[in-house]
Amino acid sequence: MSSKPREQTDVLVIGAGPAGAVAAALLRRQGRHVVVLEKETFPRFSIGESLLPQCMEWIEKAGLLQDVVEAGFQYKNGAAFVCGDDYTDFDFRDKFSAGWGTTYQVQRATFDKVLADGAARQGADIRYRHTVLEAHVEGDAPWLKVRDADGNDYEIEAAFVLDASGFGRTLPRLLDLETPSDFPVRGAIFTHIADGIPLGTFDRNKIRVTIHPEHQDVWYWLIPFSNGRCSLGVVAAQPFLDRYTGSDTERLQALVNEDPSLATLLANATWDTPARHISGYAANVKSLWGQHYALLGNAGEFLDPVFSSGVTIAMTSAHLAAGLLARQFNGETVDWQSEYAVPLKRGVDTFRAFVNAWYDGRFQQLIFYKDKNADIRRMISAILAGYAWDQTNPCVQQPERWLNALVKACAPD
Repeated sequence: MSSKPREQTDVLVIGAGPAGAVAAALLRRQGRHVVVLEKETFPRFSIGESLLPQCMEWIEKAGLLQDVVEAGFQYKNGAAFVCGDDYTDFDFRDKFSAGWGTTYQVQRATFDKVLADGAARQGADIRYRHTVLEAHVEGDAPWLKVRDADGNDYEIEAAFVLDASGFGRTLPRLLDLETPSDFPVRGAIFTHIADGIPLGTFDRNKIRVTIHPEHQDVWYWLIPFSNGRCSLGVVAAQPFLDRYTGSDTERLQALVNEDPSLATLLANATWDTPARHISGYAANVKSLWGQHYALLGNAGEFLDPVFSSGVTIAMTSAHLAAGLLARQFNGETVDWQSEYAVPLKRGVDTFRAFVNAWYDGRFQQLIFYKDKNADIRRMISAILAGYAWDQTNPCVQQPERWLNALVKACAPD
């Protein structure tokens, strides 16, 4: 046992990334005392740099909009897709769903710190280099054993715990909640570069997704930043990536050179940051909630980076959880399964259907189809903009059925 008295707070948030910062800010606006435990020091590197417009609603509700707008990030209004000589793009301002149609492409080291600093200014107690060692959730109130930046252990108790630890997956790991994802094991190799792309030759207001010229399930991301740099990465099944030897930078360069349009676009790039890789990132859990706790964002489930849905799912989960905690603290009975897990999963499952359709080629066939009508484009644009919870959109109501019907209609005679 710790020799110090156990601390008390209203809500404990594990992780100060986008989900944790938004949740903390929303809870502070309710007047709750919030402690955020972050094992790293910000700023720190992270990928997931291309936001979706749906995020802007949650940033605004959390009182963080001015912080984000004034940070000077790269404006984003859509997504472009390239496959050989085929090109198509979607302007998120022209979409089916109401709401924001623009957002930003961000260097996450800066963006995450902007959000965390904003939450701290609203009164959240953010503790960097504090690592959760144990989680005890079975009693009347959950408590955590934590090690601080100086190596001292202490205990802290709360009425509720939100796990926003991302790929660290703190509660799933400590409470044995992890379960295998049903997605194939894929990997990514990525870096930041000074892209050297001449002005006027590239739309920096959109993420560019390039499909490998020979392998439809291999794709590249190119996310421009506001300072002449960009995030560059490739995603493929792990056995495919294992064919490439050398450093991660050499492997990524070899893969970029296999696509003529991408290689030409980046001909003047300066590769000044060593590339990194991750694999087996898809994750799932037995439950998104339990007595006195809920899992936010990637701590619960991560699908795939292809539609940049990770930060949107994270912030949406923070918004849902904070709203339910407001009611719970006011004495209402909250059903976390029907009011948190089910609605959150509805949007995640929409993204899941589109991710599956991307890798099996159906979605690619659909987006490059030359004669799509305007209404269908606007429905697709809404999903790509992050509005995967809008039940008025037919492709959200029954995404698999909708995709199959459209692909059939677009199939050549």
